[in-house]
Amino acid sequence: MSAGRKRKGRPVDGILLLDKPQGLTSNGALQRVKRILQAAKAGHTGALDPLATGVLPLCFGEATKVSQYLLESDKGYQTDIRFGIRTDTADAEGEVIAERPTDDLDETKVVNALSQFRGHIKQLPPMYSALKHKGQPLYKLAREGKEVERKPRPVTIHELELVAFEGDTATLNIRCSKGTYVRTIADDLGEALGCGAHVTRLRRTLAGSFQLEDCITLAELEALAEQQGSDAVEALLKPADLAICDWPAVNLPAASAGFVKHGQAVMVTGLPEPGTLVRLYNEENRFFGIGEALDDGRVSPRRLVKEQPR
Repeated sequence: MSAGRKRKGRPVDGILLLDKPQGLTSNGALQRVKRILQAAKAGHTGALDPLATGVLPLCFGEATKVSQYLLESDKGYQTDIRFGIRTDTADAEGEVIAERPTDDLDETKVVNALSQFRGHIKQLPPMYSALKHKGQPLYKLAREGKEVERKPRPVTIHELELVAFEGDTATLNIRCSKGTYVRTIADDLGEALGCGAHVTRLRRTLAGSFQLEDCITLAELEALAEQQGSDAVEALLKPADLAICDWPAVNLPAASAGFVKHGQAVMVTGLPEPGTLVRLYNEENRFFGIGEALDDGRVSPRRLVKEQPR
């Protein structure tokens, strides 16, 4: 942005926890909330498929500086998987590419097959994904009928549990590392069972420390804005440091905080091990950024934000 241009909108700071509706892209949801708040600066924390619903933290103003850490956090999902049909997108929005019988499929076989997908595994990213190849998103190439070579990527599946099985459909609860494709779990599970499978419902229940029960729907948000105005919506925003609330906190006296704000590392007693990222607070317990513990007992600034009110 040039020095002569001003960003349009209001200086709104904080995180709004949206329960994203089905059929809307993450960016589409972000833009609608941004308009409601008349916010100058906004970003989301990792895209959900249009098919998916659930936890979508939206960051505004200074909170956009912590969005990358939410992107890297663990996620939780509940999904319905239908066996017997494989699609090119591995979900219900794709074209059917294979149909196979599920007559001999039972709950025990599903439970046993799930065991191979827990822990540290490697996934082949789907062609219908936002990953880029030579600057082009894979899903655009896939829509043109093209397929490019992808390399398996390591992911961690912390939890993968069968919570229901009826007919040809299983409901799974999943907690996983960043970069995990639930659609790929479904497709790989279907192939392991020899019948194929695809996702018919996907709901994100967790993003870092944020849970589904903390979220508001877009319909509720728009109704609130219409009845009480954008200030009522702004009152729902969470402080930026909630996104990293599981990190160690470091409170600094005024002099030390001043040095850190000018880019200098300062000595701190009781720091965690070197390389650990920490939350930085001033003597009034106001969050002002992210620091890193050094091996000489100092903490150095990594990303600073305007001091956030408590």
